[in-house]
Amino acid sequence: RARVMTDQRFIIEMGMGNDQYGQDYTKAASRAIEDAIRHSAIPLFDTLGLGHDMMEVRVTIGVQKPDRLDCAALVTALPRGKAQVKAVQGGRNVTNPDTGNTTVIATAAVEAFLPADAVRSAAS
Repeated sequence: RARVMTDQRFIIEMGMGNDQYGQDYTKAASRAIEDAIRHSAIPLFDTLGLGHDMMEVRVTIGVQKPDRLDCAALVTALPRGKAQVKAVQGGRNVTNPDTGNTTVIATAAVEAFLPADAVRSAAS
């Protein structure tokens, strides 16, 4: 019986970003992604001799108004792998009661996956 190989998640990073004055959901999301990946280093690729192009990057962004997020622009900003960005309800909008200004807060979950069979082959 053939065994079905699936992608194996090998990293998940979380981040938060905001836009304090422009109510720009994409800018807040971009900052959340940057926050999530800023401190990541993945030596696995060099160690196993794998190319970054094998990696699938799945980003989930939570904002109060997901329809105002430019997911395509966020994909182009990701530095490696085959990326996809999904917008969901989440994050937070905080309105200053004195000025009426709204700060947009976005949260990001950045997950990276590799084909499980490729990792097994490279490791052996």
